[in-house]
Amino acid sequence: MAGAPFHWRQFDAYLFDIDGTLANTRGGVHYNSFHTALREVYGCLGRIDPVPVHGNTDVGILRAALEYHGHRSNDFAALLPKAQELMCAEVARNAADMEVELCPAIPELLAVLRREGKLIGVVTGNFEAIGWRKLERAGIRECFAFGSFSGEREKREDIFRHGIELARRRRGPATSVCFVGDTPSDIRAAVELGVPIIAVATGIYSREDLAREAPTLCIPSCAELIT
Repeated sequence: MAGAPFHWRQFDAYLFDIDGTLANTRGGVHYNSFHTALREVYGCLGRIDPVPVHGNTDVGILRAALEYHGHRSNDFAALLPKAQELMCAEVARNAADMEVELCPAIPELLAVLRREGKLIGVVTGNFEAIGWRKLERAGIRECFAFGSFSGEREKREDIFRHGIELARRRRGPATSVCFVGDTPSDIRAAVELGVPIIAVATGIYSREDLAREAPTLCIPSCAELIT
């Protein structure tokens, strides 16, 4: 991007998305848990495949799937805690089948940030127990001091806003924050909040896709930050 150089190491706190940013998860465990919740909690036999999932939240995916399949229920919110509990339990039960592959240079980047005393958190559309489980499986859970998740918050900008609040509770109201994400939704949320974001093309979106949303910095992967 044109303009003044972006000094990415100047911030007090770094808040990372999980899926496509820190790691990519295979094995279908999280994916299958949506269908269990749709069926057992909401009585919907549909799949989540027709609705957007990348850059969405677990709550948003459930809501979109129900609407797509014609299950417009007034008790969505009332049943959501049960759906969340069921999904988290299923993921915990099948965690051994989760294949979590770290994105390029993530261990090295986290090590740099930790050595420099930065505050590191996650801001993700996953339900909390599911998000932490992915990071445990990836072997990087201990790198993160806190997280902001879906559940009470459905919209990504609310998850990001809560992440900023959590960071400033720990380091004070003047704490400077930078996001790291891999989807247009991440970029839009950061822009709405007026916070810098590093966009990485390690998920399903290309660098060109992400650049169109005008992130503060747009790179192929986090390896660019430590070379």
